[in-house]
Amino acid sequence: MIDLERDAKETLDRWRWHPEAMVREEYGIEPDAWQLEVLQAFPHNNRLAMKACKGPGKTAVLAWLVNNFLATRPQPKIAATSITADNLSTNLWAELALWIGRSPFMTATFKWTKTRVEHKALGPTWFAVARSWPKTGSADDQSNALAGIHGDYCLFVLDESGGIPQAVMVTAEAVLASGIETKVVQAGNPTHTSGPLYVACTSQRGLWFVVTISGDPLDPNRSPRIKVEWAQQQIDTYGRDNPWVMVNVLGQFPPSSINALLGVEEVEAAMKRHLRTDAYDWAQKRLGVDVARFGDDRTVIFPRQGLASFRPIIMRNERTTNIAARVMVAKKRWGSELELIDDTGHWGHGVIDNLISAGIPAIGIQYHGKALNPRYRNRRAEMWIKGAQAIKDGAALPHIPEMIGELIEPTYTFINGVFQLEDKDQIKERLGRSPDLADAYFLTYALEDMPGEVIERLKGQARAKRDEHPYELPDRDEIGRAERDRDPFN
Repeated sequence: MIDLERDAKETLDRWRWHPEAMVREEYGIEPDAWQLEVLQAFPHNNRLAMKACKGPGKTAVLAWLVNNFLATRPQPKIAATSITADNLSTNLWAELALWIGRSPFMTATFKWTKTRVEHKALGPTWFAVARSWPKTGSADDQSNALAGIHGDYCLFVLDESGGIPQAVMVTAEAVLASGIETKVVQAGNPTHTSGPLYVACTSQRGLWFVVTISGDPLDPNRSPRIKVEWAQQQIDTYGRDNPWVMVNVLGQFPPSSINALLGVEEVEAAMKRHLRTDAYDWAQKRLGVDVARFGDDRTVIFPRQGLASFRPIIMRNERTTNIAARVMVAKKRWGSELELIDDTGHWGHGVIDNLISAGIPAIGIQYHGKALNPRYRNRRAEMWIKGAQAIKDGAALPHIPEMIGELIEPTYTFINGVFQLEDKDQIKERLGRSPDLADAYFLTYALEDMPGEVIERLKGQARAKRDEHPYELPDRDEIGRAERDRDPFN
């Protein structure tokens, strides 16, 4: 028994100073070169940052470090956070469960729950805990939500720190003020030119041990988990100075922060939002028409009136004559006053010609065309960013779950005073489909909104109910929204 205890103590001591040995012996994994660099630096640095391209396995390394600290320090206290609570639970915290399960020692010694990992015998004083912070709170609120981790052996871990506010890092670094061994580890994509990751790599570079993880085919230390063919394709297609390539392939900070156009919470709120009819019935009715001829892409006819938008028509593999006919029917039945047609690549030519021949002055919009406002790189960036702001400001969307990904996936940058939306092909590659629903919706923002005609209501008109046709005119006091479950133009 004494020999077993001595051997166990020697093993834990060796793992403490050589975390890579724990990874090899407990998990049966040979770390990549950059992972080995991080593991070997961990015992000797109290500030450690990983600036990473897309998909190199950085979350696994964070989990290895948490497990190593849990296993080899006496009564440690560990706090972990991420850009959102959902991201923490589905990524780092799930990764912890995976690697605890692969280690006989960790499985025998620790218990994993959805918010906490505890020593089975000494849980209250030997733990790792998941922490979240209020995204919309003040800096003080964000800082206070994470406070309270103190002790001789403390570790604070920040996942996806590229987009975390600096106030969160202030709390994390508070653990460094005392104790025998205290550390802060962060990892993320270099999406923002502000915040903890950027500060660690720039103004506070002397305080941090920084590891850059790249997928660059020309980098001999590149991550082998990034396919060379994919990385080179992105570079050849968009160029090394493209912000998206810089972040996701090269692991470099872009000239300006890369930001998500919309968050999932904002989109879901818009799909649940109820509007009084007088919030939008004064506005011009318009249709955004994203045209696709054949293949996997869809033709979408999206109706919007002011802050309210309604369930669109979706068509596949239709000729332009049929698409134009459907627009005419929609215009007649709903009374749209403006039809905006995607004419990028001239797919919309036939639709526009047929509509004009029928006396409907449809307007063709080319996404790559010059923006009306010089603040935007092109018409596409102008429409998408204006439409996204409208959603943030209170616009209502029909409940279309597949549209959520199309709205939250795109990112934008702000370079030299100009807004730039990432290329559609990049969005399509990540989504696995074209964002046709979003394209059609944002087409309705190609021109500024304006008042529509005053609509006389007939005496005794029945109040519109939520399960009725969305284009029947409700009483001004009725709270209505788009009917969700059927084609509104049938």
